[in-house]
Amino acid sequence: MSFSADLNLALQLADLADEIALPRFRAQDLKVETKPDDSPVTDADRSVEQAIKAMLANERPDDAIIGEEFGAKSGSNRTWIIDPIDGTANFMRGVPVWASLICLAVDGKPQVGVVSAPALGRRWWAGPNLGAHTRDLDGSTRPLEVSAVSKMANASLSYNNLKLWDELGHLDALMKLSRSVWRTRAYGDFYSYMLLAEGAVDVVAEHDLKIYDIAALVPIVEQAGGQFSDLFGPLTEKSSSVLATNGQLHQQAQRLVKP
Repeated sequence: MSFSADLNLALQLADLADEIALPRFRAQDLKVETKPDDSPVTDADRSVEQAIKAMLANERPDDAIIGEEFGAKSGSNRTWIIDPIDGTANFMRGVPVWASLICLAVDGKPQVGVVSAPALGRRWWAGPNLGAHTRDLDGSTRPLEVSAVSKMANASLSYNNLKLWDELGHLDALMKLSRSVWRTRAYGDFYSYMLLAEGAVDVVAEHDLKIYDIAALVPIVEQAGGQFSDLFGPLTEKSSSVLATNGQLHQQAQRLVKP
């Protein structure tokens, strides 16, 4: 099965998202609300998702859609999974580390992924038999490949909010993992995984994620040669705690965080 046309469409959707979101970044009239789960949402989040869904309705009317802001639309075994702005808290505070995440999953397996971060001038994408690639700030493109680090003592680890690890009772596991590696940083959100795909980070571990936070990242990491799983086992559509590595460190990292 060829995914070239789907990847091209996903890149067009990312162009559309950039056109809408970037002018709203640091806008003085940006509208911010708090959702029932206490997470923030902006007018840009909603506008991007609406525009993407409208384009998909024309281009792939039979496909299903899962979006962060406006829920799901049923359809075929092909599902587009959209996070209009990953890193909304950064977006609303003027931090440029945010991106639109676009994924096509088939029979529940993420196959095509695009991550577009216009405020950073960066984009990453991947698909089966198409590899993983990135566009750099100068407009040039290059293939992605994870690192060859094979020892935890030489690894760079990125994680998310310490408070979440503490609240979920896994702070000791994170401390154990951090003591075993060379370097720790909390790059956060999508960016940790893109650095992993580029070979700049070796292990990423996070809690409290939703499917739209995860799906687009999976093909990019995997096509770059990495491995993606639930923190404590196989990755499923219900996973909210995830572990991504360069592959060589995966079993070692899972053993370290095992409850």
